[in-house]
Amino acid sequence: MIRKIIHIDEEKCNGCGACALACHEGAIGMVNGKAKLLRDDYCDGLGDCLPTCPTGAISFVEREAAAYDEKAVQEAMQKKQENNACTGGCPGTSPQQIRITPGLSSLSMVKAESQLAQWPCQIKLAPVNASFFNGAKLLIAADCSAYAYARMHEDFMKGKVTLIGCPKLDGVDYSEKLTQIIQNNDIKSATIVRMEVPCCGGLEFAAKKALQASGKFIPWQVVTISIDGNVLD
Repeated sequence: MIRKIIHIDEEKCNGCGACALACHEGAIGMVNGKAKLLRDDYCDGLGDCLPTCPTGAISFVEREAAAYDEKAVQEAMQKKQENNACTGGCPGTSPQQIRITPGLSSLSMVKAESQLAQWPCQIKLAPVNASFFNGAKLLIAADCSAYAYARMHEDFMKGKVTLIGCPKLDGVDYSEKLTQIIQNNDIKSATIVRMEVPCCGGLEFAAKKALQASGKFIPWQVVTISIDGNVLD
């Protein structure tokens, strides 16, 4: 049947996951850091997800699609509640306890020095042109990464200019500002440190988009941190 249904523009999607949380039917999910319409028959066509998207990636289209199946949605949501302890609807907010291995943690036993090389460090607050960017190795990191990964300063921040952010909480697309920073300064390299949770894909996407839009060839890498503090790749 021809009916009204949502369309997600992957180019505009920053992976924040807000639409997936807003979709009460579970029609939208996060796949490889991008929002995706998982099943046509789960979408009621009412568009609760539209106003939550910070980048305007969601719109209505009329196309051939399966009819909305309310019964199937209810069964799927019931199964999800039974099998998934994530009450917030997002895999990244699922509550779980992390086992900490006892070690050298007392401030009296070990002294660590901050490797933060500049201020401000929030992407939203950072200037697009500053002397500390010239010749800099850029670290674009998720807010949570420094709390999850114990050696963040020594292994990633040392010798770099650090910019941090969370697209899910800030509700913005960082790509435009990051593009300006890369274009206006002599950036030597970029390292993106993100968490394994799907919503963190928005940070990775924004950084990659900025690198491409800058028109510069800059070496870059992505490092993913697990919620229990390990480097996954």
